[in-house]
Amino acid sequence: MLSYGETLDYLYSRLPVFQHIGKAAYKADLNNTIALCKALGNPENSFKCIHIGGTNGKGSVSSMLAAVFAEHGYKTGLYTSPHLKDFRERIRINGQMITEDYVVNFTERVKPLIESIEPSFFEITVAMAFDYFRAEKVDMAIIEVGMGGRLDSTNVIVPELAVITNIGWDHMEFLGDTLPKIAAEKAGIVKPGIPVVIGESRDETKPVFAEKALVSHSPIHFADHAPENWIATCELKGHYQRKNLATLKKSLDVLESLGYPFEQDKILNAISNVKKLTGLRGRWEIMQTHPLMIADTAHNADGLKETMAQLSDLNAPKIHFVLGVVNDKDLGKILPLLPVDATYYFCKPNIFRGLDAEKLAEQANSQGLKGAVYESVEQAKKTALSNAHSDDVIYVGGSTFVVAEAL
Repeated sequence: MLSYGETLDYLYSRLPVFQHIGKAAYKADLNNTIALCKALGNPENSFKCIHIGGTNGKGSVSSMLAAVFAEHGYKTGLYTSPHLKDFRERIRINGQMITEDYVVNFTERVKPLIESIEPSFFEITVAMAFDYFRAEKVDMAIIEVGMGGRLDSTNVIVPELAVITNIGWDHMEFLGDTLPKIAAEKAGIVKPGIPVVIGESRDETKPVFAEKALVSHSPIHFADHAPENWIATCELKGHYQRKNLATLKKSLDVLESLGYPFEQDKILNAISNVKKLTGLRGRWEIMQTHPLMIADTAHNADGLKETMAQLSDLNAPKIHFVLGVVNDKDLGKILPLLPVDATYYFCKPNIFRGLDAEKLAEQANSQGLKGAVYESVEQAKKTALSNAHSDDVIYVGGSTFVVAEAL
């Protein structure tokens, strides 16, 4: 029997991993997931769940929903991706990560199938989550979509509710080159007769969702505003969380109409303790003060627009920006959003898909962003810390994987 470390090595080396190799790991159908689930006795049919997709905010909304259910006494599963520090962050129950033993034993059990159908790392992880949630008899599971929706491995579930947080420009090579095309892929999680909540919608995506809901006979609900006391109470201080809280509010309203009663004080307690209740990290996370160091996983144009506006509102004398990205990012959309007067610390996240820091610096320089190149995220962060005065601000971001290393 392999150890936990050896098991992870096996999964990473044996299976195509999107975060490492990108496009080659993307499976544009559900066949492997269906085969895995069938071999396991279809665990995805054994628990109630909520399915959450969207371009930005799905991790935060998933975590807040999981926190609310946990606060109301439900044994609550939470499946999210990618992980920041530990693979087991992806699969949790009431905030507790899946055990190392379960990861090892599950992999051992499905190894013959892995060898024969060669699923992706993500497909195996999804099957593992479903198997674990069944074994642990969860009352409710919150399942975050990996990418897109229609062809995402998680899309074998039939949830109580589907939620689509918003639509923005990301992963266009898989999902389409227009917002309506991307919206159509995300809307693939809408199931016949199952209600859907749309968080943030635009003029060009609203008709896509309305049409899909009509064809599926699915009641559709559009989020409006979050209550002010929710915004004030929420532990997650990114300004973009207002939109996520509005999505949460509408989702809870719809769930109430389906027979899930919620109490205001428990909701407030949940959103004021999201990190502790779910382990969520990297969302406008204050790593230290004096100098203030903030890490945020925003990595596409819509996400960065929000965080850069909030960064600007801090009116810091100087911004030190630790920046790294993956090689499929559309830098033409991202770089113009970043502050020209900041000092940049260019670095490459330590994954195969990381964009070479020299190349990043070259493109950034052409947009007027100046700084030096560092050989690792850690070195960039340390140098920024030693250069910053106590009232300066250090921002760490550009990629989930940069934040993971910085934390």
